Amino acid sequence: MRQSEKESRFMKVVNDSRQLICKVCYMYATDRDHFQDLYQEVLANIWVGLDSFRGEAAISTWLYRTAINTCVTFFRRHNTHATSMTSLDFAADLAADDGSARAEQLREMYSLISGLDKLDKAIILMWLDERSYDEIAEVTGFTRNNVATRLHRIKSRLARQSNR
Repeated sequence: MRQSEKESRFMKVVNDSRQLICKVCYMYATDRDHFQDLYQEVLANIWVGLDSFRGEAAISTWLYRTAINTCVTFFRRHNTHATSMTSLDFAADLAADDGSARAEQLREMYSLISGLDKLDKAIILMWLDERSYDEIAEVTGFTRNNVATRLHRIKSRLARQSNR
């Protein structure tokens, strides 16, 4: 692929998938600086891996896998533990501004999700993005049935925590 073609394809992929990339980075970031670092790292890995994307899966599946693996590797490499964002207002920044009640619900949801382990975060994030169980299984490496079971447990845990 020529450089100009790669640049054009990269810009299209990033522009079309900016929200997906931001969501994944947000779920693993500990603060705004980590978010920016993760976002840049994900973009760099998308750039490097774009030539090897063969189209055997949907581009969104490949992007999820790239973004999640980048975030997990980032924290392993920097010996940092991903915890919840110190400023939950950051969640509202990512959300559409359609009223304070919705923003508060999103803050609560992101707060609860941020307490999950890395794989559970990935699973619930993709489910909230309306990805199929098969696509979630492909990204995570679990079987479809395992995804269904884990998702049920995650939703139950989040519901219990929300009712506290």
